[in-house]
Amino acid sequence: MSKDILFLLPPGFEDNGRREFCPECAEIWGVLSYYPAIREALDIRYQPIARPRRELVDMLGEENQNCPTLVLDPGAEAGPHAEIRQANGLRFLDNARDIAKYFVHKFATPFPRGS
Repeated sequence: MSKDILFLLPPGFEDNGRREFCPECAEIWGVLSYYPAIREALDIRYQPIARPRRELVDMLGEENQNCPTLVLDPGAEAGPHAEIRQANGLRFLDNARDIAKYFVHKFATPFPRGS
C-alpha cells in the first residue's frame, strides 16, 4: 500500500425503501472538496450499503465495516489528534471526525470545529 485507502459509501444508494446518502461520508466529501489535493493523495474506494462489505472485511475483519473508514499506509505518521484503531496489522480510522483530525496532521488542514 503506498497511499491511505479511504472507504466510502456511494453518494446515493437504495436502502429502507428509498434513496439515501451517508451523512458521515458526505462530511468527508465536503472536506475533500475544500482541499482537493487531499483527494489526489488517497486511494478512494466505494463500498456497497449491504453487508458484508467484502473489501473492508478482508482487510479489517467482520467487525470493522463502517464507512467512512481510512486505512493508513503502513509508513504514515498518524499524529496526536485522531484515535487510531488496529486490526489485522493495519491502522485505521472509522469515523469522519477522526479522519478529519488525521488530515490536520498530514495535510495541515484546519481542525474540525468542536475537536
